[in-house]
Amino acid sequence: MILLEAKNIQKSFVENVKVLKGVSLDVIKGDFISIEGASGSGKSTLLTILGGIDRPDSGEVLFLGKDIAKMAEKELAILRRTKIGFVFQFFNLAPYLTVFENVLLPIILDKKKVSDFDKKALDLLKDLGIYEFKDRLPGALSGGEQQRVAIARGLIFSPEIIMLDEPTGNLDSVNSRAIMEILKKINLELGTTIIQVTHSRENAEYGNKKIFIKDGLILDGSTDLGA
Repeated sequence: MILLEAKNIQKSFVENVKVLKGVSLDVIKGDFISIEGASGSGKSTLLTILGGIDRPDSGEVLFLGKDIAKMAEKELAILRRTKIGFVFQFFNLAPYLTVFENVLLPIILDKKKVSDFDKKALDLLKDLGIYEFKDRLPGALSGGEQQRVAIARGLIFSPEIIMLDEPTGNLDSVNSRAIMEILKKINLELGTTIIQVTHSRENAEYGNKKIFIKDGLILDGSTDLGA
């Protein structure tokens, strides 16, 4: 089943510098896709467009058949909170909220009944090995622990897709492997579709598909690694 489909995505920034030059790809439910490319190749821009954070200049981004590039901002915001989870290199945790509160933040923003998600949040913290830190502020955690909180927050709504931009870029090799093993487990056991942008060849190997972007185009050498 095609979950997400990009059709001829083009995007330019200042002085008409074209970052994406007609990118098309299909994301199948259950995929773990690694997007690789040099700095400035357009890989992070593609991720933000696929996730509805940014809009293309032209082309379509179809999520379950609906063009998210044409959605109103309010509808897009709900989609990003409930169907598409994001995890960034710099964690983006609220420093004044506890670990537990950070995980529940999307619930609060969506004006849902927080108590309905308490057990889910605690279970995620247990699964990610950070339950003991639930009452701590993010500043008291290591980088690897903060990234686990960010992943838990991204999973609180059981999204169809998790998108990650350099998820281990600020972590050492030991924590990087631990995070990638967690993501692979989420993909295999929960069936959550994952799209990661990475410069790490080692991280890219966790995916079942690798996409290479150069100068705003997907190279023919992109590969399907199998399940």
